[in-house]
Amino acid sequence: MNLLERAVLSALPAIPRPLMRQLSARYIAGETVEEALDKLRELQTRGFQGVLDILGEDVADEAEARDVLKTYQEAATAAAEAGLDSYVSVKPTHLGLRLSRDLCEELYGDLLQHCAGLGVFARVEMEDHSTTDETLAIFAALRARFDNVGIVLQSRLFRTPDDVAALPEACDVRMVKGIYLEPADIAHTQPVPIREAFVDLTDTLLRAGHTVAVATHDSVLADAVLQRQEAASVPAERTYFEVLLGVQEPLWKQWKERGKLVRAYVPYGPEWRAYSQRRLRKNPEILRHLIKATLRLS
Repeated sequence: MNLLERAVLSALPAIPRPLMRQLSARYIAGETVEEALDKLRELQTRGFQGVLDILGEDVADEAEARDVLKTYQEAATAAAEAGLDSYVSVKPTHLGLRLSRDLCEELYGDLLQHCAGLGVFARVEMEDHSTTDETLAIFAALRARFDNVGIVLQSRLFRTPDDVAALPEACDVRMVKGIYLEPADIAHTQPVPIREAFVDLTDTLLRAGHTVAVATHDSVLADAVLQRQEAASVPAERTYFEVLLGVQEPLWKQWKERGKLVRAYVPYGPEWRAYSQRRLRKNPEILRHLIKATLRLS
């Protein structure tokens, strides 16, 4: 981490709220579901679909976890009633995983039941390695009951090939590099092995019959994935792209023009500031993207 990055991190708590909100506006839809729906509408007019994420994690108690469930149900209903092509994506610790696996599975089940009635998909997100076993166990239990649920896997982790092999049939998997900086004894720590694993794992998923949401802003990586897909004669509709709001938008257009569905991740909620600061501290690479984008250097 260079001096500029350290200076920015140290200054984050002191940045006035209006300025911090302005800096984050490119990447976060707002604080309310209405603001998130406005962003989804704007994206849809440009030919892009959405992924709704309510910011937050590690709830303090069961009551808060149940409030999160209610908020997600209301968001899914609002998007569906507005005719917006979007699904919901939920972190396990936001639904109480660190409090109780049973509680977390129950709340995901309630959410999926609600979403199924709306014709809406939902995704179980992946957090750091300390939650991976329980997250995958919850997903397997949910997938046995619901068709409208997907999972996230991280190419950074050494364990992921085994996790791919253990998946139920015909899953929808978001493949990511992984935002969490994991210990070197359980994860790749250098960019090249992470990228190579991303391509190899996506290829394995496609050959096994899964659908893959390719979550990247790396055109070279994307091309490598699509070349593998073509070489394996996998139908084109079994891959699509998922991107972060406000990041590398020219690539979205290129992929759309090539006939690929592109979904933009639309995070929102009152915890936007705390979320932003946590993410920046956990992964300096995101901080670099923010600095470059803010200075218009990317």
